[in-house]
Amino acid sequence: MVLRLSTLFLRTLREDPADAEVASHKLLVRAGYIRRAAPGIYTWLPLGLAVLRRVEGIIREEMAAMGAQEVHFPALLPKEPYEATNRWTEYGEGIFRLKDRKQADYLLAPTHEEVFTLLVKDLYSSYKDLPLSIYQIQNKYRDEARPRAGLLRGREFIMKDSYSFDADDAGLEASYQAHRRAYLKIFARLGLDVVPVKATAGAMGGSKSEEFLHPTEVGEDTFVRSAGGYAANVEAVTTVAPAEIDYTGAPPAVVLDTPDTPTIETLVAASQTIFPNPERPWTAADTLKNVVLSVKLPTGEKQLVVLGVPGDRNVDLKRVEANIGAFLPVAGEIGLDAASDEELKEAPLIVKGYLGPGLDREDALLGLEGKAKLLYLVDPRVVSGTTWITGANEHGKHVYGLVAGRDFGWDGVIECTEVRAGDPAPDGSGPLETARGIEMGHIFQLGRKYAEALELKVLDQNGKQVVVTMGSYGIGVTRAVAALAESNHDEKGLVWPRAVAPADVHVVAVGRGEEIFAEAERVAAELEARGLTVMLDDRPKVSPGVKFGDAELLGVPTIVAVGKGLASGTLEVKDRRSGTAEDVPVAEVVDKVVAAVRAGV
Repeated sequence: MVLRLSTLFLRTLREDPADAEVASHKLLVRAGYIRRAAPGIYTWLPLGLAVLRRVEGIIREEMAAMGAQEVHFPALLPKEPYEATNRWTEYGEGIFRLKDRKQADYLLAPTHEEVFTLLVKDLYSSYKDLPLSIYQIQNKYRDEARPRAGLLRGREFIMKDSYSFDADDAGLEASYQAHRRAYLKIFARLGLDVVPVKATAGAMGGSKSEEFLHPTEVGEDTFVRSAGGYAANVEAVTTVAPAEIDYTGAPPAVVLDTPDTPTIETLVAASQTIFPNPERPWTAADTLKNVVLSVKLPTGEKQLVVLGVPGDRNVDLKRVEANIGAFLPVAGEIGLDAASDEELKEAPLIVKGYLGPGLDREDALLGLEGKAKLLYLVDPRVVSGTTWITGANEHGKHVYGLVAGRDFGWDGVIECTEVRAGDPAPDGSGPLETARGIEMGHIFQLGRKYAEALELKVLDQNGKQVVVTMGSYGIGVTRAVAALAESNHDEKGLVWPRAVAPADVHVVAVGRGEEIFAEAERVAAELEARGLTVMLDDRPKVSPGVKFGDAELLGVPTIVAVGKGLASGTLEVKDRRSGTAEDVPVAEVVDKVVAAVRAGV
């Protein structure tokens, strides 16, 4: 059925919505695809749903082609499965929790690993039932602290999440690669440029993990890549650490007065005269900066953690968050911030601006003398034998020549500092360059974390029970709509790729004569009879300027204008993507448009 603008539930806007920050948010609202219902929550209007359904259709086709089967779970789920995996606690404030009239606990699902696992446990019991891949396209809910950028980061969103179930690790690897290939096909069909990058598993758990990032300046994720083919999310980049140094014969460390040097800059400047380096001037890279963080655990408790990093590097909290879990007593989502003055008072021997690891590792860290020992983690560049200038834990004093491994130790090594353009790629493929991107998909080899917690086992070939190994694979469906809008627009409006556009062709009746409207009706009917989806602007009392403005704002890739050229036997056919237009004889218009659509141009 032809979409008639005279009856379509649509109102376009000339001004950007006040709360919109990025182009996709502005244009999707202005073009009448979505409307804001609450912060981070959006209503989908008919044109928005048309685009959304085409995105979902491509995903479904490729998932079916790889052998996955579709199911559908409720979004409202009981607490118990998430308690079994400890994620009821681990998610902290990031999920919506509620109680029913009987005071039983429920949540709005942020993700569905637990219930997928329980479903397979309920129905399958033998290795002969595997491998299995099942998926759903379902609403998800996360209580984002700062929902922003329209559909790019919302509190309610639609995801395609699929899960693979295999009897062994070789099967998991095969399922993982099958999903990876399917994802690349999906994004190619959507016309969405993506870069697969190495990633961390985060709260999901598991081992191998990759993100599919769409490069764009408005992206919230920073990733790096090298000319030699390395690509990774910054959270997953591993530092090329220097070799350990033999410190035999190194001179002892010296504590010196360094008044008024609470910052790296003031310390470096003063050190040139207080303790000159005979070989070269001191730089920030010669200093060991000790940063105190306050870590909010999933239990609600707080713990102070100190990071020892080279003074020329800043701490990247995202990298800390991705990697600190291995050193904490409780797994799950955490909160990170610089320690406040009030929190530092809980460790009164920490001297702000003059903090150091101390001269004797046998003593409690940072001179706390056994009182509330702090966790001390260092950057990978801090290796045995490296020599540092750092705080002496006394106001106005620093230590020179403090040797790592000889004079101080640490509780662990953590990837925690910023990754810079020019840093070496960990695989030796050249220097890194940085870029920003939107996460469009994420695939994980979950392994046996959820299967063990929920006792998903099958009988193997020998009749013995084995724990099933799982993979998890997500695509942000509503985010894909936003990313496509973000990357396909100009100053006039949206410019949809043909694969996802709400219609194949937009026929516009321009003028007031009955013959113009009759011809527009005829062209629209013939195009629809040939299998195309057609939008027809048949509004009788709307000016040509408004109609053309709406056509460019709505972004259908082919526009057919029926107007004054009809008198000379031509119609205007415009390619919205290239901006080119040509007058085509009336008798040839339908064939020309059908051929363009069929060819995907």
